[in-house]
Amino acid sequence: MQQSQEIASLSFEQAMRELEIIVRKLESGQGELESSIADYERGQALKEHCGKKLADAKMKVEKIIQAKDGTLQVSQFEA
Repeated sequence: MQQSQEIASLSFEQAMRELEIIVRKLESGQGELESSIADYERGQALKEHCGKKLADAKMKVEKIIQAKDGTLQVSQFEA
């Protein structure tokens, strides 16, 4: 629970930087198994966090409009 709260407090940019470091570390294949598993799990949590941040940002800049014929259209959000 502590880790998920800590990840939730990260900005998108902070989470992406950490995720990039984890990916490079895992790709090198030089870490120990237990450490690599922990890094992978944290990387998954960071990836999910970044996905949520992107979805939230997208919702802020787009709105969905249902036309009279029932079709859906996406337009820019105007404050």
